[in-house]
Amino acid sequence: MAAWVLARHLLPPAVSTFAPFTALLALQATVYRSVRDCVQYLVAVAAGAMIAATLAAVAGIHGWTFGVLTLLALCVGRIERLGQQGAQVAIVGFFAFSSGQGRIGYIGHLAASVGIGALCGLAAHLVLAPARHARHRQQAVADLYTTMSERLNDLADTLESSDPDREHPGQWRRDAHLLSAECERIRTGIEAEIENGHMNPRRSIDGAGRALTRAREAVTIAERGTDHLRSMTRTLHHALDSGELGGLPASFRTRYGAVLRASATAMREIGRTSPTDPRRLDAMIDEAAGELDAVNRRDRTTAESSPAVHALRGTLLTDAARLLADLRSGRRALCGAS
Repeated sequence: MAAWVLARHLLPPAVSTFAPFTALLALQATVYRSVRDCVQYLVAVAAGAMIAATLAAVAGIHGWTFGVLTLLALCVGRIERLGQQGAQVAIVGFFAFSSGQGRIGYIGHLAASVGIGALCGLAAHLVLAPARHARHRQQAVADLYTTMSERLNDLADTLESSDPDREHPGQWRRDAHLLSAECERIRTGIEAEIENGHMNPRRSIDGAGRALTRAREAVTIAERGTDHLRSMTRTLHHALDSGELGGLPASFRTRYGAVLRASATAMREIGRTSPTDPRRLDAMIDEAAGELDAVNRRDRTTAESSPAVHALRGTLLTDAARLLADLRSGRRALCGAS
């Protein structure tokens, strides 16, 4: 409204509509995107107006010059730096050529109207800047890791139980697919919040940029971890249904449960909202790796065990080893971002 009133008061009615249109265009989801799109639009307006004015002055207003204008404007609009505003080169060129007859006076008023709209839109966005949500994004990552660590502890309970519940692994298997979708949703939210922090005058938590970078790295680790968690859940579900789980030695099941619990503890450390202590996390991963080494050395299936039980043992050990390898490799990127 302010853009339209100012343009109507200061400029001819023929160009006043460009002011509120530009003000609306300036109001994007984030301040950074608003400034970016507004600058791109201003450049597109200038390019379209310049092409129209040049053609009108050199060749006059004719059908064939309008065709040349269209061709040139579409070519210029394909410049990558103009982004989604490339089409505005042709649109503004049409207005300047047809309504303004390529006159410099009309083009100057058009540019002034666009400038008024841009200033009004950006001023409104700076005054009513979007809220910052860095802490919420951190908490979402922490909740994700809490769920994953709880699932590892649940798998350990099932392995160690003499009479495991056969229904839970099936439900966990279905939930594992939801975890993957949750990782993607959280990552999208973090990327949006990182952009929201650019040029935003609102205050956020101290070190918000570093905290969000760390949260993004943690989601990357979680995405890999969910793959291994899904594989473990699928294997355990099949072992329960087929009765192969009972063929594993009790000592193996107990020690493997300890591996899962130690891994769950490391995951909780990664998911904390505060920066991760590298030495503390290394000690947790080393503890889980030590438990896994103990399982490999001491707890082997007997010669009488079926090939399926041997395969089950190998699959579980492989999944645990891959999970720990990803936690260890992800630790470097995570602590580097902390």
